[in-house]
Amino acid sequence: MSGAEAAARDRLIVALDLSDVEAAEAAIRQLGDAVSFYKIGYQLGFAGGLTLAERLAGEGKKVFVDFKLHDIGNTVEHGIASLAKIGATFATVHAFPQTLRAAVQGRGSSDLKVLGVTVLTSWDQADLDQSGYASDVASLVERRVGQIRASGADGVVCAATDLASVHGIAPDLLFVTPGIRPAGAEIGDQKRIATPASAIRGGATHLVLGRPILGAADPRAAAQAVVAEIAEAVATP
Repeated sequence: MSGAEAAARDRLIVALDLSDVEAAEAAIRQLGDAVSFYKIGYQLGFAGGLTLAERLAGEGKKVFVDFKLHDIGNTVEHGIASLAKIGATFATVHAFPQTLRAAVQGRGSSDLKVLGVTVLTSWDQADLDQSGYASDVASLVERRVGQIRASGADGVVCAATDLASVHGIAPDLLFVTPGIRPAGAEIGDQKRIATPASAIRGGATHLVLGRPILGAADPRAAAQAVVAEIAEAVATP
């Protein structure tokens, strides 16, 4: 594998949104060296996924622990410190200033990257209105990106459709984008989506895909196709 191919592969994060560790391990075996970066969220995390995360990190894989922490500062700080100890690469917190500052404190001098979640990709304006926010989606995302940067956190989780308005606010940060759907893939419960190529060209540093890869007839081939699309988008911005 060339350096460019390896770099493109490291920008794909496959979401292991599966019900148990055995299913996750089977998926990892099937994907083989086509994937180097995995996301573990609540579903798998609460079913033994953190033990798997530590093992993957020990094997040289990258792991994104996506628990979107949001609690009192002391709890967030110590939770992030624990994730740093198991070798996680990325971890998420909701992008509220106190939560962000606590997470940065908990990260300390470790290699763990703290990502702030702006507005979930399954939310649209109607969801914000129902939740009592007096802001539109774009304005809220922009405000939170500024707060993430000010906190000293390392990156942003936002929809690819938000990248055009926020990338210039903090171009030095990581931009991790879920809601990625290859052309022709089912949208599912996502509302603000983009293709891999358009997200990379828009400024995304990493793409998160779950169902479009794990639900494909050939998951390994699906992952390789996304990596190839990333590499092409990088080469021809």
